[in-house]
Amino acid sequence: MHANDLVLFSQVIELGSFKKAAELNNITNSVVSKRITQLEQSLNAQLLYRTTRSLALTEAGKKLASSADMIKHMTQEAIDDVKDDNETLNGHINMSVPTISGDLLLGEAVAEFCHLHPNVSVNMSLDNRFVDPVQEGFDLVIRTGLLEDSSLIARHIIDSQWVVCCSPEYLRQYGQPATPTQLTEHHCLIYVYQKAGANNWVFKHDGQQFTVTVNGAFASDNASALRKAALAGHGIMHVPQCLVHEDLLSGALVTLFDKEIDKTIGVYALHPFIKKTPRKVLALVEHIKQVYLAKGEYFG
Repeated sequence: MHANDLVLFSQVIELGSFKKAAELNNITNSVVSKRITQLEQSLNAQLLYRTTRSLALTEAGKKLASSADMIKHMTQEAIDDVKDDNETLNGHINMSVPTISGDLLLGEAVAEFCHLHPNVSVNMSLDNRFVDPVQEGFDLVIRTGLLEDSSLIARHIIDSQWVVCCSPEYLRQYGQPATPTQLTEHHCLIYVYQKAGANNWVFKHDGQQFTVTVNGAFASDNASALRKAALAGHGIMHVPQCLVHEDLLSGALVTLFDKEIDKTIGVYALHPFIKKTPRKVLALVEHIKQVYLAKGEYFG
């Protein structure tokens, strides 16, 4: 067994195919397949289920994956330690971002980063759930709210203000609630962005915080779907301001209880704690932070 075969195994898992791992290492698919087979033979265990379209880890493969990934990172750290800091960035980054930020600005921002650094490739997954970067193999995660995990490094990017809003047509049809508590009498669109509490909207009055438990027939973990429903006049929603910033400017949506909203959540870049964070990850985090700050008015 050779350490470079473990690195190759980790790359195959990360990239999801022999072909991509071959391209990354400038070798043929058959060489990748042969080296993985040799690794399996040396361990006397099958590591991967192979089909013509996909790869999946066996139980033995799952046990080996974390150690192989650690060796890959240690190898890269050793290489980075002797490289000139001004050397061109290169390599692959696997990242996860929330759907709102991905649609609003991160798709364009990450594509721009790849254009600026042509030797870097990025796979960006859009997912609202709190993924586990270590277990799921993400080099970088952008999330609103912190993961309580000491194995992660967190960097604050920006604070995201939330708003309560609806269309003018909804107010014409159903009337405007005079106080937050009257929201219980209205059609509310529920953003299921967390495991619990999506119906509990938090407000403040005279320095005191209070919660209104709202009701609604339509709930979704996709904020864009709620936005479309609100624009069509089907209810009142409580969402991040960045989602509806342009709708508020155009008047297609209007806010309610601006001074009483008590919800601001930090946006963070999270990545696994290792001895030396890859320069490509640090550079991408800095690029993303500048993109967020350039659109600061979207976030409140």
